[in-house]
Amino acid sequence: MVLSEKEQKFKVTPWEVQGDVDYDLLVKQFGTELIKPELLKRLEKHTGPLHYFLRRKIFFSHRDLGWILNKYEGGEKFFLYTGRGPSGSTHLGHLLPWLFTKYLQDKFDVELYFQMTDDEKFLYNEELSIADTIRFSKENILDVIACGFDKKKTFIFSDIEYAKTLYRIALEISKHVTFSIVKGTFGFNNSTNTGLIFFPSIQAVPSFLPSVLKGKNIPCLIPASIDQDPYWRGIARYVAPKLGFYKPAQIHCKFVPGLGRGGKMSSSEPETAILTNDAPELAEKKIMNSFTGGRATIKEQREKGGTPEICPVYHYYLYLFAPEDKELNEIYQDCTSGKLMCGDCKGKLGIRVKTFLKDHQKRREKARDTVQDFMLND
Repeated sequence: MVLSEKEQKFKVTPWEVQGDVDYDLLVKQFGTELIKPELLKRLEKHTGPLHYFLRRKIFFSHRDLGWILNKYEGGEKFFLYTGRGPSGSTHLGHLLPWLFTKYLQDKFDVELYFQMTDDEKFLYNEELSIADTIRFSKENILDVIACGFDKKKTFIFSDIEYAKTLYRIALEISKHVTFSIVKGTFGFNNSTNTGLIFFPSIQAVPSFLPSVLKGKNIPCLIPASIDQDPYWRGIARYVAPKLGFYKPAQIHCKFVPGLGRGGKMSSSEPETAILTNDAPELAEKKIMNSFTGGRATIKEQREKGGTPEICPVYHYYLYLFAPEDKELNEIYQDCTSGKLMCGDCKGKLGIRVKTFLKDHQKRREKARDTVQDFMLND
């Protein structure tokens, strides 16, 4: 496929996101659908006032969301499935889909199966040992629990430590997945290690895991960042009818930007990411040193206003720290009119991020006592 000039300016794979993502183009590339107003109205009937992630189109794309609602309205409860690839500390960008997943769990009163893909991260990253990814997995699980999931309806598992159960289902999946399919979906080549070639069958397993464990077909909804779509588009949805399961539905979110100029937040660039284990004062310092959409001088800022569209500080308000639309609109108007200076905007955000981290870190420490209440074990 020949990419247009716009498409060549960004790259989105399950392991790497580069450039300024054009989400409308990405939807066309991946073959997903934008969430339309009529679908939001259907959701609103079940959830009440929509989450601001939906109102602001932070969750913007889907596969078969309407079908999931059909099943739910017909009396079939779905389950939620999402996960984390533990290659380092958790950052605020990771929390965004988890917070939305909790919202869905609360509103629809459904179970969540949360996959820690410690095997994938070992296979993909040559610098990580199995011990590293297991250690990161155990630390990241604390952040998951700190989001407030219902422990009676939330089941977390490590691929490595839950392998006995996962492997049998993965074998059923892999028998229908050729190298040609994974090569076409993920761009694998003759230098790709065989673990990575098999791994997509492992990541497909949770789409069907409750159906296997409970002996009946249960619809699945996956809330996740859109970069993970190829796993379910290319593998889980492909094999589902061959194995007699429902195809998993998906709802996708955008990427929280880093604090630099362009690009998503990444644990591999800690200076431009807010990590959940950062000291609150360090997080505040990162924000004060961040790139903005402001002008070169205060005089020019007052005369011309800032450009919030390219400003990560504004996007932090948009995504996580100004849930009320009225306040967000005021920040936008004050910025573009020149009334709001970047230092003041950063300072206000810094206080909110510090407060959030202090509260999250308290819950994170408490989670150490309840981890086993959430874990699935062979």
